[in-house]
Amino acid sequence: MTFVRIIVTSIVSFLILATASAQLSSTFYSSSCPDALSIIKNATVAAVENEARMGASLLRLHFHDCFGCDASILLDDNSTFTGEQNTGPNDNSVRGYDVIDDIKSEVEAACPGVVSCADILAVAARDGVVALSGPSWTVETGRRDSWTAIASDVLTNIPFPTFNLSQLLSLFSDKGFSADEMVALSGAHTIGQARCTNFRTRIYNETNIDSTYATSLQSNCPSVGGDDNLSPLDPTTPKVFDVDYYTNLMSEKGLLHSDQELYNGGSTDDQVKAYGNDADTFTTDFASAMVKMGALSPLTGSSGQIRTSCGKVN
Repeated sequence: MTFVRIIVTSIVSFLILATASAQLSSTFYSSSCPDALSIIKNATVAAVENEARMGASLLRLHFHDCFGCDASILLDDNSTFTGEQNTGPNDNSVRGYDVIDDIKSEVEAACPGVVSCADILAVAARDGVVALSGPSWTVETGRRDSWTAIASDVLTNIPFPTFNLSQLLSLFSDKGFSADEMVALSGAHTIGQARCTNFRTRIYNETNIDSTYATSLQSNCPSVGGDDNLSPLDPTTPKVFDVDYYTNLMSEKGLLHSDQELYNGGSTDDQVKAYGNDADTFTTDFASAMVKMGALSPLTGSSGQIRTSCGKVN
């Protein structure tokens, strides 16, 4: 039954990706808003130059918007609606909404009602990675924005920092990703920071962590309190998109439990080693996996809408 489930999941995922790819295009705005990509790039670069962490934040915001890539995460809560922003792993964690809002305002001034918030987020995520010396990839556009958001989807579609390897593999497999693609996408943690509450248990209770590294983290993450104190996911080069995330895992310096699970005597150890020793392979695989993720079940054609403001439906 497990084998059949994997085959069925793979076939369904392939059909969804094939359909989405046919409706998305790298030249979607060439005529309707020819300056869209340059506007997004310039604004993103400026935001990252102002705060390097923003590159990671925009990438994470895009990841948490997918699997779906429909800008549902950007919808603000109101008196009659509870969305995704304050649910599960998004709560007090995902950020960058203001940057996307600012970019949307610039794009709307140039091309009213043309460019979706979902596309802005997908392009900004790529441009933020490039601004931190990471790889580029072709972002196909043509996504449309959702009419709503479903808070409960966050709990089933986004990995928690407490996940073990089996849970990670299962979640990504359900979306059509191989184990290698999961490891590649996890390399996004070469940039960005995490809150103390998400790694406290690891640095005080787990044994597969470098003792000196754990002690250094404890000074900023006490056993009680300090939940919002931040530490870099990659302590070596936290503002550069590189392979140090993987070399850190090989030295038992993964910040999150879910990170170290990728290199803990399990089936993904060899892939972690491969990326840690070959930056070109990692960046190529990461870029390919990002293209695939960006094509997961987007709204296209006449589905959804083009929001005027990313935080609310028209």
